[in-house]
Amino acid sequence: MMTGAGRTTRAAAIAAAMLATSALAAPVTDADRALGRAVVTELVAIPTVKGNGQVPTLIAAIEKRLKAAGFVDADIMRVPVTVDGEATAGLVVRLAGRGKAKPIALLGHMDVVGAVPGSWDTDPFKPVEKDGYLYARGASDNKAGVSALVTTFIRLKRANWMPSRDLLLVFSGDEETGMQTTKALVKHPLVATAEYALNSDAGGGSMEADGSNPVFAIQSAEKTFATFRIVASNKGGHSSAPRPDNAIFDAADAIQAVRTLRFPAAFNEITRPMVESLAARSPGAFGSALKTLLADPQDEAARAVAERNPESALMWTTCVPTMLAGGNAPNALPQTAEVTVNCRILPGTSIESVQKTLQAAVDNGVSGDAKPKVGLDTAGTASPVSPVRPELFAAIRRAVHANYPGAPVEPAMSSGGTDGREFRSQGIPTYGAGSLAMVRVIDSRAHGANERLLLKSFDKELVFWDTLLRDLGS
Repeated sequence: MMTGAGRTTRAAAIAAAMLATSALAAPVTDADRALGRAVVTELVAIPTVKGNGQVPTLIAAIEKRLKAAGFVDADIMRVPVTVDGEATAGLVVRLAGRGKAKPIALLGHMDVVGAVPGSWDTDPFKPVEKDGYLYARGASDNKAGVSALVTTFIRLKRANWMPSRDLLLVFSGDEETGMQTTKALVKHPLVATAEYALNSDAGGGSMEADGSNPVFAIQSAEKTFATFRIVASNKGGHSSAPRPDNAIFDAADAIQAVRTLRFPAAFNEITRPMVESLAARSPGAFGSALKTLLADPQDEAARAVAERNPESALMWTTCVPTMLAGGNAPNALPQTAEVTVNCRILPGTSIESVQKTLQAAVDNGVSGDAKPKVGLDTAGTASPVSPVRPELFAAIRRAVHANYPGAPVEPAMSSGGTDGREFRSQGIPTYGAGSLAMVRVIDSRAHGANERLLLKSFDKELVFWDTLLRDLGS
């Protein structure tokens, strides 16, 4: 016979189970998938390239759908910004929570890079569905992420689901060209209080064409970019009377100095497990070199082997020449020669220190008294590594595994830049999140011709976000 205490314990267990069940993802229906595809098809048709003034148009399209689902004006906040004379904006949408815990920000960007129509098989801003893909500029970068989040908010609102804390859509309008809207969004009163951010532009993964071997990443750090100009100067003269001192010779020596420059190998809590995983799945000399560097980052022989594979770049800061300019006439000795050098800098390394290292390398590599000068041209915002959060990472893995059971889901650092760096720099830890699996190599078309979205993978994003948000918000 069950005692009163036993009945109380059992009732509590049943209540807890019911609460857990209520937090589970709602089944994604054919109607939901049709809605998601309709949203992404609508958004990619709006050419939100810088200079077109179309970001407000896209925001209006999102607002219309959200209001039809039950969001009110007070939930939807535009953050207007003028960039180079163009009116653009960021967007914040609040799904109000019942508690007082800090909100979670859900990131995406509404703008896209330009496209050269002649290089595409279709019009980049007239979406075409073909062979299971949606072809359009921004289909993968990043309107798929924006559309999946918008569709998920619509589904949650229609279900009258209230999270335990506020959930915020935070969409930028110029991630591709300057992140001025991102900087404004980070200062928004609601966004600034976020405990952390999840970035749809920095999650996802890859798989083979048959769907096998899916692998996913939780972006937790980014390299900072900086572009420097190395300028060699000379008094010049007539080409009929050449001299040993020559601006182009000096620029060539500077290039060689950059070529031989090596920044030290370094590891953080994100990159060390990345390299360990890469070493474990890399046979032969490359894998052995990685294991050696993990034990001894200063091993020059191992580094020489590792550098033959571009994947090794996650272990150190890199600098590489990308552009050249010099001379003023075919029959004149050059008065100037310039080398553009792009660097991708590890978190924790300052841009200033990289500039000093470059200048020292050039000074040592160029003979003569007139040393080329290294000047900073442009640079991104430096951002720290976001700390590992075991509970959050477990939730992201559960959401990925709802679509791809057992697939590896590991923290990662990217060499490219996203809105996440602006959030991290302001003290908001930011993590890439998503289960959008693209076919390796052949689907890597962001910023290029014939960008496309694998629709069966996109459909699964609705399961991912519903699972994750109900988990985090329960």
